[in-house]
Amino acid sequence: MITLQNVVKDYTTRKNKVRAVDDVSLEIAEGEIFGVIGYSGAGKSSLIRLFNGLELPTTGQVDVNGKMVSQIRGRELRKARQKIGMIFQHFNLLWSRTVYDNIAFPLEIAGVRGQKRKERVNELIRLVGLEGKENSYPSELSGGQKQRVGIARALANNPTVLLCDEATSALDPQTTDEVLELLLDINKRLNLTIIVITHEMHVIRKICNRVAVMEAGKVVEIGDVLEVFKHPKQPVTKRFIEQVTESDETEELIHLLLENYSEGKLVKLLFMSENATRPVISEVAKEHDVSLNVLHGSLTQTQNGAYGTLYVQIEGSETEITQTIQHLRDLKIETEVIEG
Repeated sequence: MITLQNVVKDYTTRKNKVRAVDDVSLEIAEGEIFGVIGYSGAGKSSLIRLFNGLELPTTGQVDVNGKMVSQIRGRELRKARQKIGMIFQHFNLLWSRTVYDNIAFPLEIAGVRGQKRKERVNELIRLVGLEGKENSYPSELSGGQKQRVGIARALANNPTVLLCDEATSALDPQTTDEVLELLLDINKRLNLTIIVITHEMHVIRKICNRVAVMEAGKVVEIGDVLEVFKHPKQPVTKRFIEQVTESDETEELIHLLLENYSEGKLVKLLFMSENATRPVISEVAKEHDVSLNVLHGSLTQTQNGAYGTLYVQIEGSETEITQTIQHLRDLKIETEVIEG
């Protein structure tokens, strides 16, 4: 369990004081993949550095697995950091060392020697899929391979927490997905708590169980990823959701549909999890003898389940349309009639 209580982080310059993290309180469960998303300057990178004591809070408490990281110092803090791995956007590898030696480096610092160190490095190389690259240097690797080295190095001391600071931002989309799949696999195999800092909603959708949205140093929204996708409350969250839903709910789309499909009722349906892949449209249309015309739709998958959005035109008598809408709501499908 990781707990932040009323954490504030201020940076002081010669002219003024900047509040990077503003009264943030969080609880992250063991084994969870927790996402923190925000635009540049939101405070997310300052926040992640508080988890391992790279930054100390101005006020508030940071507790990681029973260790008060915000208060301990010196040797005790260094020991606590061995259980908190971290991977970075630009890999931070030692360019004069091979893949094997980069992964071995934290074990050297921890005093692990001989056969035990060799076995651990080889185990990590297999875990991240770098067999055959042991003697390669970072300059000979692709971006995805470099990040795999970074992940292996971060796991060297068997951490209980893995911090990912924009870990996929320097990668192309295909490589990003490969690295995210690797993180998911590691989370499941090791029951590792992973905290992901990102400005990409695709990353949150792909691997996170819960997400906190940051703006101007504050956590403005927090919840299960599926629920946040379903009902984003803050304008900044809605902008992030549009990254992966292609702005399905724009005024232009609704205006176009109303203009071209004026008969009957235009209805927006929001399907969740078990209903997202059921043939409810055909079932309801048959039962109520109405015409259901699918006009626009999308299906999004998250770690908490799938959700889909459909815009449909319902044609029939007023009574039939009313009964159809009520039947959809009874099936726990959120149903909104779009009026012109």
